[in-house]
Amino acid sequence: MNPLDGLDFDKQPFLVIWEATQACDLACKHCRAQAQPIPHPQQLTTAEGMNLIDQISELHVPIFVLTGGDPLKRADIFDLVRYANGKGVHTALAPSATPLLTRDAIFKAKEAGVVRLSVSLDGSCPEIHDVFRGVEGTFERTRLAVQYANDAGLPIQVHTTVSRHNIHDLDNIAKLLTDWKIAMWNVFMLVPMGRGKTADLLDGEDFEKVFEKIYELSTRVPYQIKTTEGMHYRRFLLQKQTERRRAAEGEVDDMGAAREADSHGDALRERGGPMYAGTHSWATRRINDGKGFVFVSHTGEVYPSGFLPLQAGNIRERSLAEIYQESPVFKVLRDTALLDGKCGVCEYKQVCGGSRARAFAVTGDVLAQEPCCIYEPKNWHPVSEDAHPLAEETIAMALASLSEADAARRIIAEAAEAASNTRASLRGELVQLTGV
Repeated sequence: MNPLDGLDFDKQPFLVIWEATQACDLACKHCRAQAQPIPHPQQLTTAEGMNLIDQISELHVPIFVLTGGDPLKRADIFDLVRYANGKGVHTALAPSATPLLTRDAIFKAKEAGVVRLSVSLDGSCPEIHDVFRGVEGTFERTRLAVQYANDAGLPIQVHTTVSRHNIHDLDNIAKLLTDWKIAMWNVFMLVPMGRGKTADLLDGEDFEKVFEKIYELSTRVPYQIKTTEGMHYRRFLLQKQTERRRAAEGEVDDMGAAREADSHGDALRERGGPMYAGTHSWATRRINDGKGFVFVSHTGEVYPSGFLPLQAGNIRERSLAEIYQESPVFKVLRDTALLDGKCGVCEYKQVCGGSRARAFAVTGDVLAQEPCCIYEPKNWHPVSEDAHPLAEETIAMALASLSEADAARRIIAEAAEAASNTRASLRGELVQLTGV
């Protein structure tokens, strides 16, 4: 059965990511977490981590990812994995390529119950990757980690953050990953937050070139390819599916292709193992920031995404289920009727919706249109100076819609302020503790 089938994203997320620690020994250029070498004194304890795992188990979340920082900086990380495994929670581990990522550590992860290991690769050679990651030798450590995981029989997922630094290197990375015998390549489209800079962000034209490239690669590589914060790749895939069907059958609509892809989800999943649906079936899934997706910080704050700093609550104060289901932040993000600009009228908004994290990072408005999408929806009619005045009824409807959106934006602004205050407080405590 497809793990996405039957999920109601208003009640249950598909994926929960726990930033088990902010500590990490790397200094990656695009780091979301702005990681530090030492753990924060207020990070969740072992008991609190196990309590979070209990809640994830009760929600029947299909995928749970332990990330950081570097989760191997926690002495109890394998105890947490064993606990999750005992609760029937499918757990992936996303460590950093540091001296902690040894052959022994990877075999321990497999023994404890990790079902997939995630590593990052941002270049096909040390000259590109190590500069990106900020520490010499990380490319070789990543290569060895993949080798050790293969030896342990542990499926490997590789994450690549695409930016102006490495867009030219995608073919070379893809070839290397074929040699490395991975299960999935996760192409992450940069969100300029944390250490990620707007200057590194691709424009809409470049996004389409990346989509075309990974689509072409997906037809011939022996592993799955998916995107993160590249929701409009689903639109691109549906357009490609429609083109193929039109060539074979004549006229067909894009959403018909989506329904067909849905019906083939189980068959498409077979290549990637139990954790993920097949590459093309992701095109019809409605996962987005806060919509099937939850991020829990090292100190328990709950966010719609690790790349969207809108705090919705803290698991030390409220349950994960209550925050996900009832928080105004999550409710706003799951309501596509509130989307603005092209996204608001786009025929693909139910399967795409644009990156809410990138919209917020670039414009400050979480409901704004995806800033890196060049597609013009069929119902998109920008108002020009020569346009005829709207009818009174249409104006009334537009004002009502704007009122709802304004209310949603007030909720988002309060969440952003809460998150900012929390980060400032935590930074202050860390400086006071370490003197740096």
